[in-house]
Amino acid sequence: MARTSRFRACPLCEAICGLELQYEGPDLVAIRGDAADPFSRGHVCPKGNAILDLEADPDRLRRPLRRRGSDWEEVGWDEAFAEAGERLAAAQSAHGSDAVGAYLGNPNVHHFGHIAYLPALLRAFRSRNFFSASSVDQWPHQLVDWLMYGHQFLLPVPDIDRTGYLLMLGANPVASNGSLMTAPGVQKRLQALVERGRLVVLDPRRTETAAMASRHHFIRPGTDAWFLLALLQEMLALGPPRVQAYAGRLAGLDEALAAVLAVDTGEVEARTGISRSDIRTIAADFLAAPAAVAYGRMGVSTQAYGSLCQWLIQLVNLVSGNLDREGGALPNEAAFPVTGPGTSPGQRDRWRSRVRGLPEFAGELPVAVLAEEILTPGPGQLRALLTCAGNPVLSTPDGRGLDRALASLDYMVSIDIYLNETTRHAHLILPPASPLTQPHYDLHFNSFAVRRVAKLSLPLHAQPDDQRADWQIINALGRHYSAAAGKPWREALPPLDVIRAGLERGGSGLDWDTLVASPHGIDLGPLRPSLLSRLETASGCIECAPPLLLQDLTRLQQAAAGVDGNALRLIGRRDVRSNNSWMHNAPRLVKGKARHQLLMHPDDLARRALADGARVRIASATGEVSTEVCASDEVMPGVACLPHGFGHDRGGTRQRRAEAVPGANYNDLSDPQQLDLPSGNAALNGVAISVEAE
Repeated sequence: MARTSRFRACPLCEAICGLELQYEGPDLVAIRGDAADPFSRGHVCPKGNAILDLEADPDRLRRPLRRRGSDWEEVGWDEAFAEAGERLAAAQSAHGSDAVGAYLGNPNVHHFGHIAYLPALLRAFRSRNFFSASSVDQWPHQLVDWLMYGHQFLLPVPDIDRTGYLLMLGANPVASNGSLMTAPGVQKRLQALVERGRLVVLDPRRTETAAMASRHHFIRPGTDAWFLLALLQEMLALGPPRVQAYAGRLAGLDEALAAVLAVDTGEVEARTGISRSDIRTIAADFLAAPAAVAYGRMGVSTQAYGSLCQWLIQLVNLVSGNLDREGGALPNEAAFPVTGPGTSPGQRDRWRSRVRGLPEFAGELPVAVLAEEILTPGPGQLRALLTCAGNPVLSTPDGRGLDRALASLDYMVSIDIYLNETTRHAHLILPPASPLTQPHYDLHFNSFAVRRVAKLSLPLHAQPDDQRADWQIINALGRHYSAAAGKPWREALPPLDVIRAGLERGGSGLDWDTLVASPHGIDLGPLRPSLLSRLETASGCIECAPPLLLQDLTRLQQAAAGVDGNALRLIGRRDVRSNNSWMHNAPRLVKGKARHQLLMHPDDLARRALADGARVRIASATGEVSTEVCASDEVMPGVACLPHGFGHDRGGTRQRRAEAVPGANYNDLSDPQQLDLPSGNAALNGVAISVEAE
């Protein structure tokens, strides 16, 4: 049978690579990278090919499931929506608005039918108990962007295709495909950078990205702020700030730099493992480059000083004159805007969590408080929960504790395609139809891309009559809940109508008919300076010295004396074949060599009389897990490295392939009490652990 090709963006990670999906009649038989996509240029990673597994997965849910004791039964859609609406409304009627909450997982942002429709449903709940994967991920970025530029998504993106020097902290885009830096085929882009300039990576592990860098420096987990402070001091010693391009648009720069210079960084090598002379060289090379940019990601964000680090990175780019400059860091002017009129700039501390008193950010509470809000009795106790495309039992701090908390809920409904470690606690599971049956536009990832691009993905085949799209599920939940609660509900328009309206609001000049007729996507050109014209701060200036971050600088200095540089510290890692917790049921991604082991330096194994390959017990202040250990000089002494997303051993799930995948859950070791205080982001990296033979 002859094959036909259809095209759309991959929905599995931030790179949004173009895919060529090959069909024989109605059957999807092969997936290739789309060579005609002007952005990804034919690149595809193993995850894209695994869509074949996801589409054919016999464990994937396609109709609603209702729990009956330890068993499950299929129910009709109308019956499921009616039950969910009535039970959620009843919980609030009996216990108040905050008795209902929601948790949104990472995949929501990858599907237009989720990210564009969920806000209306959450507003209808009128609860203060909303949580998401953002608070184990990028909240420090969003907070700093809001404080300095006035909008949480006014995010300067590294212009990696034109820079001459990239300083990268705590990021491994060769494995992740880029994060808050949409860059398909990022390995080739970085290789081109290495050939014309320099890529300098700071990481406790010699990652896949560090291995191809011009220079890699090991850095002790959680000490990046000390390195950045010393780097800024060395830059300022070489000359005054290069801020002429921002004349009249800077507020508090002198105050910020005075605070940086007042910090004693004399022991920076003892703290970080990086010598003063190396820091001086990095400063000189950064300033000497025709264009340079500093960038930090997960290893920097998910630590106790994540927001402080992101602020200091912005100051490095600003002081060197590389902020909002070609080859530096520039915000993307997206065709469908996520900043400006009609968008949510962000807020902080409008309310606080009931138990621990932690401030909200952008309408959410830190997910680190989710378990305690469920388990602690009293007014405002969380009693019913909606989860959407998330598995917080594996992806948030103290997974075992959250596991116990979810089991105690009065009611839980999950929008998910799998019966997994989290949704096994649900009373009702509502599975969306295949994304290949739905229109899609990458709202956020086009906004964080290293070029200005746009691509509309149209349905590749019809949605089966007995299935419901994500946006249809959310609309129906809102309708039934609002009817039961006696609230008004306005049905949202179908995705193509919403996407078209968003593009028209953006004013990019992109013609709708042209976009629809361009299945490979459209390249609108390189990044352009636009930050100063788009600032949303009250002052109209870049706020260089936010008081919240100056306070955190004091916290860093006060805590410094208690740092134990000899403790064994745990960091995470990611493999290009892994996508958090939810793709371990795909045979194409779990085949091959095992990737779950704990990595430790040979010297650390020897000190503990542990053999390479031995089974070990890893313990933290929160919990303990067991796994195999692997000797590796990829990690610096004093550091152990465990991948995240594993731990499919809890029972009661329906993911047969994932259940057979070995590996321990990193988040059974992480501590919900350990946070980046300004943002509330979980401090998952640098967990103090002990390792001994099992």
